[in-house]
Amino acid sequence: MGNVCSISISMDNMISGCWAATGGQATYVCEFEEKFDAVKLALEDLKDFRNDMKRKIGTFEEQRLEQLDQVRRWFSRVEDVETEASQLIKDGTTEIQKLCLGGYCSRNCISSYRLGKKLAKKVEDLNNLRSTRLFHMVADRLPPASVDERPSEPTVGMMSTFNKVWSCLGEEQVGTIGLYGLGGVGKTTLLTQINNEFLKTTHDFDVVIWAVVSRDPDFPKVQDEIGKKVGFCDGIWRNKSKDEKAIDIFRALRKKRFVLLLDDIWEPVNLSVLGVPVPNEENKSKLVFTTRSEDVCRQMEAQKNIKVECLAWQESWDLFQKKVGQDTLDSHAEIPMLAEMVAKECCGLPLALVIIGRAMACKKTTEEWNYAINVLQRAASIFPGMGDRVFPILKFSFDSLPSDAIKSCFLYCSLFPEDFNISKENLIAYWIGEGFLHEFDDIDEARNQGHNIIGILLNACLLEKSSRDIIRMHDVVRDMALWIACEEFFVRTRVGLIEAPEFTRWVSAKRISLMENRIEKLTGAPPCPNLLTLFLDLNNLRMITNGFFQFMPDLRVLSLSRNRWLTEIPLEICNLVSLQYLDLSQTNIRLLPIELKNLQNLKCLNLNFTPILNVIPRHLISSFSLLRVLRMYSCDFSDELTNCSVLSGGNEDLLEELESLKQLHDLSITLESATALLRICDSKLQSCTRDVYLKILYGVTSLNISSLENMKRLEKLCISNCSTLESLEIDYVGEEKKLLASYNLHKSMVRSHKCFNSLKHVAIDSCPILKDLTWLIFAPNLIYLGVVFCPKMENVLMSVREGENGSPFAKLELLILIDLPELKSIYWKALRVSHLKEIRVRSCPQLKKLPLNSNSTAGCGTVIYGEKYWANELEWEDEGSRHAFLPCFIYW
Repeated sequence: MGNVCSISISMDNMISGCWAATGGQATYVCEFEEKFDAVKLALEDLKDFRNDMKRKIGTFEEQRLEQLDQVRRWFSRVEDVETEASQLIKDGTTEIQKLCLGGYCSRNCISSYRLGKKLAKKVEDLNNLRSTRLFHMVADRLPPASVDERPSEPTVGMMSTFNKVWSCLGEEQVGTIGLYGLGGVGKTTLLTQINNEFLKTTHDFDVVIWAVVSRDPDFPKVQDEIGKKVGFCDGIWRNKSKDEKAIDIFRALRKKRFVLLLDDIWEPVNLSVLGVPVPNEENKSKLVFTTRSEDVCRQMEAQKNIKVECLAWQESWDLFQKKVGQDTLDSHAEIPMLAEMVAKECCGLPLALVIIGRAMACKKTTEEWNYAINVLQRAASIFPGMGDRVFPILKFSFDSLPSDAIKSCFLYCSLFPEDFNISKENLIAYWIGEGFLHEFDDIDEARNQGHNIIGILLNACLLEKSSRDIIRMHDVVRDMALWIACEEFFVRTRVGLIEAPEFTRWVSAKRISLMENRIEKLTGAPPCPNLLTLFLDLNNLRMITNGFFQFMPDLRVLSLSRNRWLTEIPLEICNLVSLQYLDLSQTNIRLLPIELKNLQNLKCLNLNFTPILNVIPRHLISSFSLLRVLRMYSCDFSDELTNCSVLSGGNEDLLEELESLKQLHDLSITLESATALLRICDSKLQSCTRDVYLKILYGVTSLNISSLENMKRLEKLCISNCSTLESLEIDYVGEEKKLLASYNLHKSMVRSHKCFNSLKHVAIDSCPILKDLTWLIFAPNLIYLGVVFCPKMENVLMSVREGENGSPFAKLELLILIDLPELKSIYWKALRVSHLKEIRVRSCPQLKKLPLNSNSTAGCGTVIYGEKYWANELEWEDEGSRHAFLPCFIYW
């Protein structure tokens, strides 16, 4: 019985405990499902709130803001609570499945009690996190990155220029680098490459800053771009004055090594106005900028000016193929060849290559490609993308030219064919004839103004320098110019015309160019009431019928140059009373009609290289009272001269008429007697003579050229076909004689080293017994020397003693020696010829040594043309010289 009693007591205690639970603790069991549902709802609500916060943080991070530490800790707590709540929900689901008695009595009261308590606590935690007061600031601004990567595309053909710029950035003495070039050539692309390279390489700069200046600069905006990179970005700073911003920027940057990349500068930028310290060796900072003007580079005092050139052909072709796509190129066997023709029309300009390449990407028939070639050659502005994308970009450079006169001069250059070598002197003469250079009465001042304008256009990258005296216009720039001038210009050059185009296109034109075609005959009477310039050069003209010039009352410039079949000019030209420039050079005209007297406004007459001109009526030349420029260089006057021609009598009658021209400032003349040379040197003509062509001096064995010293403007001298000329002599007396005592001269005697300061071009041709040209030792500015068919020539310059002053040929660029079988020496020792570009030698078997050594040309890239056998037998000062110049040879 005792045992039974004991068991009853234990059961009673258990039941008593269970019922006690129903008072307080059992509440958790009875409300279990409610708490379970509450946790699920609270968790979902917290997740939604967390996601909203993440999106907000993401937006701020895109704005270069960084979340605060308290926000970061909140996200961490949310993550922990979410994990705990998810586990409770999982456990609660299992517990609910164990519920019985309609959910009010658990099979395990203690388990339900404990889980229910955790659910209640978790609801409280979830609600506390959810109800946490929203932070006033969830993120703070990040310190600016030292370099911001800029979007870019893979580039073609820029690596060499990039390497040059990157190398300059490593030079301590280089603080400022200017990148200049034509619009659309890739300057911004190159600058982007430089910016992004700082992300890939280790460097010592604290910050790399990018800012766009543009044609109409907004300097406060530029300051804002700089300010962002040094930590100034709030609204308060933006509202500061320009001067206040400059002070802040200066204080920030003076403590840093920075790289400032300024894109698209049109005018010099004063860095101090922006607040930027000038980069120098002391602060070790750098400035790199892009511009279309070389002049801006100079005004920015850049230590390195680097021109961004158009792409070479292979690079152009690679870029074009990439934009067209291989699928299109493979669509027809002829398309690659046609595609090359299209690509060549772009002349290496990346902007044009990209836009035209993309436009042709869907063209898969030969007809479409042939049409594209035709459009690009005849009217590029209507090609898709050219008139609305390429030309407007280039036109910014045109719009920025400082005056309407300069703009007119630029547009005038588009009258010449594509890739045409434009003579600076001829171009300036055209401008004078058109009236663009009307500020000066003196032709020299007008010429100086013309050269200044050419310099402006070169600096703006609207023209390209081909050589010292020759310029060119990029094909796409030319197309842009024609697009601008389409209302007033009618240009059909190098298109194979055999007759003049329809006259309907002539009516409104002010300037017409039909250069470089195959036109043989001009007929009809085109109505040209507004025509000012007519270029008919480089055709096959044989005849111009009466009436052709009848309706051109305002014509100022007429060029018939290089029509070798043209033997006479129509009399109607004599009625063009407005004409100021007439070019008949390199034609075969036989006479000038006396009726040309009517051209009373004529300022320039070009008769250069007219080989059979034998009649210029007396008093015709003297009638051109306004004539400023007369060119009669290398006029091989016919033997059939008549007394009615001013050319008879050894040119002295011609000189008499020339002396009467008060406005004459620029004379190129052909002389056939020593007497004529002496006369011109003793008259006022010596002050205006630029070019002298001496020829066929019958019976002259020794020519005294001392009088040439008085021709202060003499630039070109040619002595040709003088079969008896043995020496060139010049008078000397007194101290000059002592000077000459230091020279071992043969028969060529020179008076003073200042004699021929202006002389730049000397040609000696067919003088069979002339032996040397030692007098040239005192032509310090000589650029060109050509000696041809002089079989007795032994030395160019005779030997002189070691003590002579100066170095001959110091500025020489081109030396030509042909058919000189006795030539043994150019000069007795190596010369310093740092400007020398070419030497051409042919049929000079006795010439065993060139006056060159490894120090002569200073890396100027001299090219030497000569026969291979001759080059192999040359003797050199040392092996270093031999190795230096052997790669320079081109054999012919």
